[in-house]
Amino acid sequence: MLLVQGQSYKQQFGFNSIHLLPVNLYGPGDNFDPHYSHVIPALIRKFAKAKFEGKNLIVVWGTGRASREFFYVGDAARVIVLATQRYYKSEPVNIGASFEITIRELVDLIASIMKFKGQVIWDKTKPDGQPRRKLDTTRAKRESGFASRIPFEKGLRKTIYWYLKSYKTLV
Repeated sequence: MLLVQGQSYKQQFGFNSIHLLPVNLYGPGDNFDPHYSHVIPALIRKFAKAKFEGKNLIVVWGTGRASREFFYVGDAARVIVLATQRYYKSEPVNIGASFEITIRELVDLIASIMKFKGQVIWDKTKPDGQPRRKLDTTRAKRESGFASRIPFEKGLRKTIYWYLKSYKTLV
């Protein structure tokens, strides 16, 4: 409804509104609540909990074949500012990192960064979710010059380090 309202205001009054559609966000300060978090904070929490409790096994839902695009919050903030400065059209704009990773690769990367030496069990009785989630961010690049600056692994490391530093207050 906000998109249609913004387009109507643009047409009728020349009012500029921006409708940005971000892909999965992650970064320091994310929601690590075990009941409401998304995949990256949920996995980081799982690995941290196993490490701090001395466990050498974690269980992850699905097969790991699904893929996702993740967008670092610092890059998201930057593209929002760029869009307010450079985008004057009423069409929606996808914003993301233009990078895709399977859940299995994500799990392996988090395990590596966190130096988890234990075993990962894939619970294939649980759903993978949507097989693939990646946005076409061509318009964001073309219209505002946006390109993601934070490489995925660097953003993931920042998120993990933030969580580990905050671990005792978050658990």
